Amino acid sequence: CLLDDLSDLCDKVFFQDYHTVSMDFESDLSQSTEYKSFRSTVPLKQVVVDNDGLKVWKLYDAGPRGVRCPLICLPPVSGTADCFYKQILPLTARGYRIISIFNYTDSAPVFWMLPATLLKKMIIGRFPRKLMDSQIADSIDFMVERLESLNQSELASRLTLNCSPAYIQPQKVQVEVTILDVFDESALSQTVKEEVYKCYPSARLAHLKTGGNFPFLARADEVNIYIQVHLRAYEGTDKSATDSGTPVER
Repeated sequence: CLLDDLSDLCDKVFFQDYHTVSMDFESDLSQSTEYKSFRSTVPLKQVVVDNDGLKVWKLYDAGPRGVRCPLICLPPVSGTADCFYKQILPLTARGYRIISIFNYTDSAPVFWMLPATLLKKMIIGRFPRKLMDSQIADSIDFMVERLESLNQSELASRLTLNCSPAYIQPQKVQVEVTILDVFDESALSQTVKEEVYKCYPSARLAHLKTGGNFPFLARADEVNIYIQVHLRAYEGTDKSATDSGTPVER
């Protein structure tokens, strides 16, 4: 019975050591039918944002083109635009337009001196190394794979933006705000979370019992429900993320 219990446990939890990931690593999510369907149906677009053609934004734009106020998804430091494929596929099928953007900037005054390998270790070092359920483990595997695709300039610019002091004056945010948070361990400290709550005291709180650092992958169904609930407040207005002629499924 003990062996059976251990076997069941091994089917549900994993221990990950992301410091030993090779360049040939392929995650289960990137090999999934859902991800392959996304890559085959939603084209990756490139937009040049300067005159010399060196700065390029990569993005996925899916859903009704008539929507003028789409849902914008910005990936974390370790991710690329395709990390939101679990939102893009189901939500566009319900009539929403979604744009997922991976942008590049060369403003990296400190990190540009460090090699890409060291920059990747700085990011991977924030990932948990302990027992976790399979969906959270798969989400980290996928993001580590995305991280391996970033070059030194992209990593340096992202880390610079992530570490630069910045402050949004919440009183100037004149839209509904929903804060999605998880109760289990993540890279964000409790202090940072509490500061966000203080900045947006009127925000709706969407809590997930678990989800790790990437709940949009590990708990995609729950995240998508919260997104739809948030966007319903704008249906029928000029801020709607759906085409006015496309009914949204409930």
